[in-house]
Amino acid sequence: MSTQFKVILAAVLAVIVAAGAYVYFQKEAETGDTIVLGAAISLTGKYSTNGKHTQNGYDLAVSRINERGGVKIGGKAYKLQIKFYDDESTPARGAQLAERLIKQDGVKYLLGPYSSGLTKAIAPVTEKYKVPMVEGNGASKSLFTKGYKYLFAVLSTTEFYLKEAVNLAAEQAKKSGRDPKTLSIAMAFENDPFSQDIRLGVMEDAKRYGMKIVIDDKLPPELNDMAATLAKVKALKPDVLVVSGHAKGAALAVRQVADMKVNVPMLAITHCDSAKVIQKFKDKANYTLCASQWDRGLSYRDGWFGTAEEYAQAYEKVFNEAPPYQAAESTAAVLTFVDAFQRAGSLDPEKIRTALTATNMQTFYGNIKFDSTGKNIAKPMVLYQIQDQKYKVVAPTKWATSKIVHPTPSWDKR
Repeated sequence: MSTQFKVILAAVLAVIVAAGAYVYFQKEAETGDTIVLGAAISLTGKYSTNGKHTQNGYDLAVSRINERGGVKIGGKAYKLQIKFYDDESTPARGAQLAERLIKQDGVKYLLGPYSSGLTKAIAPVTEKYKVPMVEGNGASKSLFTKGYKYLFAVLSTTEFYLKEAVNLAAEQAKKSGRDPKTLSIAMAFENDPFSQDIRLGVMEDAKRYGMKIVIDDKLPPELNDMAATLAKVKALKPDVLVVSGHAKGAALAVRQVADMKVNVPMLAITHCDSAKVIQKFKDKANYTLCASQWDRGLSYRDGWFGTAEEYAQAYEKVFNEAPPYQAAESTAAVLTFVDAFQRAGSLDPEKIRTALTATNMQTFYGNIKFDSTGKNIAKPMVLYQIQDQKYKVVAPTKWATSKIVHPTPSWDKR
């Protein structure tokens, strides 16, 4: 047998084996004893911190569901499994991997990535192949203006992230006998889809109250320095400073506000918990207001994890840290798929999509009900204030566990 013939034969056999594995994987995903979900998430790159939180949330859900008998469909129990790829925090890579999961790996149901930018890159792919995607970390309002039919988000969308901060500023002004329209706001937002959508939400609420925007800065993706923005804050003395730049932006804002001794009556940011601002900056983080999708003290519960507090305890036992909301919403995304599988009584993706549109459930994370665009319309945001190095819910009033300290004491009195 010639060397050339051996090479050709080996290549043919490799193709046959690969094809057989592909067919087997498709069969396993569709009719075996395991339901395979796919996820491209950020395990490296700028979003790796929250990408890991996302993976942790997914893994905890799968572990709990499997240890309690799996997903019941038509009298049969199925185990869950997730096939992960690292999108490297790059939208183009995320889209490429979503296509790989669907076309090569035969995955029929996708869980979302971390960040609105990555979700925006992947959503056209899942739409093209009619693959349902349930996500918990893409909050951009613009995701739900494209007419997507296969995208479902369990989290509150961006326009609500810092809405309560503006409302709270107005409430505090009224309590002190001041007209809210006399308040001024400084804004610093990363130039990415998520943060820029939050910016628009803040602007809408500021306009509703007649508040004046005195600083409107776009921060670069690298987010290594906010000194120029904070120098303007010191000069213009706004009543409120709002900042959003994911975990890196949160840490940068708290650190530089402290280092530069910037006095502002109200500082509101996103991603406090995932940035670990309390652990990193101790009492320097006190009085910061932090937007959050979820809190362990809320009164939600479900049949898989019990209460929000019980979920938090389960997470701590496995990962040795308190769960950031990015993990909680990721777990909720898996539970939403399970609910749809069981109500559909089928593994057919189209029937799963139909079941998702009719979702009306409560999880430890909150109530989940989708409107026609795929947004969750049943869950509010909460607003923390860091007091004595602890997160305290101060808004909305229904969920508040503490009163806000306002205005923030100046640095020379702290």
